[in-house]
Amino acid sequence: MKFRYRRVAVGGTFDRLHKGHKALLSKAFEEGVEVYLGLSSDSMIEDKKLAERVESFEKRLEALKAFLEERGWVSRTKIVELKRPEGLLLDDPSIEALVVSEETKRRAEEINEARVKKGLPPLSLVVIPMVKAEDGKPISSTRIRAGEIDENGRLLKKTVNQEEG
Repeated sequence: MKFRYRRVAVGGTFDRLHKGHKALLSKAFEEGVEVYLGLSSDSMIEDKKLAERVESFEKRLEALKAFLEERGWVSRTKIVELKRPEGLLLDDPSIEALVVSEETKRRAEEINEARVKKGLPPLSLVVIPMVKAEDGKPISSTRIRAGEIDENGRLLKKTVNQEEG
């Protein structure tokens, strides 16, 4: 297999590991020989919607490790606990690319601006489209925590709009 990059990074909360997360991670492993996987610390999730329902760092880490193990990617991964959104990206010149979703592209561009200011080369941004649920809206951990959809994007309850239609 031919990789475009030696070292790529991908990061997130990865709460309720879902189809969108799996697409993001799969893209990272398709692009890079080595993947730095940043996992948000418990302190970083306090401001998230329905934060009280976000699984603990340990539980999210366990789910990630199981997924990586299932795909045979463990040996190519370095998992880093994120204490700040940009993690190692403002310090490590060896990281060449950042894999993000459309939703987080703007944040990635800001990280690149900060890297350049620090004299580091900008990261190549690999942007993947949001994975959609049955209703055509993006799959998100927030929607899963709210009980709207499951990890595969299947609807769990009717929304007000569906009942009216």
